[in-house]
Amino acid sequence: MTKKIIKNLIFPFLLIFSLSLLAGCSKNNKTSEPLSKSELLMGTVVTVSLYDSDNEEILNKVFDKVKELESILSINENGTLVDKINDEAGISPVKVDDYTYAVVKKGIEYSKLSNGLFDISVGPIVKLWSIGLPEAKVPTQEEINERLPLIGYSDIELNDADKTIYLKRKGMMIDLGGIAKGYTADVISDLLTEEGVKSAIINLGGNVYAHGKKPNGSDWRIGIQDPFTERGGIIGTITTNNKSIVTSGIYERYIEKDGVKYHHILSPKTGYPYENEIAGITIVSDKSIDGDALSTSVFAMGVEEGMKFVNSIDSIDAIFITKDNKVYITDGLKEIFTLSNSDFTLAN
Repeated sequence: MTKKIIKNLIFPFLLIFSLSLLAGCSKNNKTSEPLSKSELLMGTVVTVSLYDSDNEEILNKVFDKVKELESILSINENGTLVDKINDEAGISPVKVDDYTYAVVKKGIEYSKLSNGLFDISVGPIVKLWSIGLPEAKVPTQEEINERLPLIGYSDIELNDADKTIYLKRKGMMIDLGGIAKGYTADVISDLLTEEGVKSAIINLGGNVYAHGKKPNGSDWRIGIQDPFTERGGIIGTITTNNKSIVTSGIYERYIEKDGVKYHHILSPKTGYPYENEIAGITIVSDKSIDGDALSTSVFAMGVEEGMKFVNSIDSIDAIFITKDNKVYITDGLKEIFTLSNSDFTLAN
């Protein structure tokens, strides 16, 4: 594992640390320290902190579930169901489990909603760049041109009765990296509810879920990442409960060549990273799977169109951070967002 990859994985961990400080609270008959566990899974540091339970078995169940989902949904692991779906592209449908079917179906839903700005069939381009992996490279225009025709969510065929998924053209590849972590966060939250946990923070490398409220009944205070620092810095905080906070930006994963940085948010239309005024985007939603998919879509739209898009969807809010250090927030966050970093200016 290269130093750059290690650094990109450590950065979310630093944010997790800052979040735990922000989220710290007094528990009934307990110390203020949560019961926490962290592991490197799904290409990032996964941390779950329980604030009203000392039961380590709950955390073991959580991480067993994350490992199960990774073994099913990853494009970078051999032998997963997603791997099998891609191998059978243009050949035959593949019967899948409920998890995979639900994620792919939701992915197609958001691919349609965004008119292809977010597209789960972007796999051929994602594999070509492999940003965040040891084999990462800046591809040639010829290589990109060869793979662009293989992208198209409309050529993914679902069979609800048989739970099968079929990619109609050989060489197609689905990539659930833009939605799988969100789905996993939702599954973890549901599992914690089943186990009676009412106060927890779930963090999957930028996908944060504020599960319930603090044990004292107050809201969590969650830090919003500064997209220009790799030290876990924040621009401000929001106070909320039972909400997903998904942050994505140009700082997360990238490769550099000839002095140019290429971030990981790739356009299914051009095959290159999206280029606009946005440095970071945070989506606040009830479900993390929605926030995960929307973070890519809204990033691609830019501030003006992104604001219009978010405002057209119920129960979704967003924070936009631009490259000139301006912060734009949707109306639903104006009472709960606090800007604390003097390097940034609230623009609306």
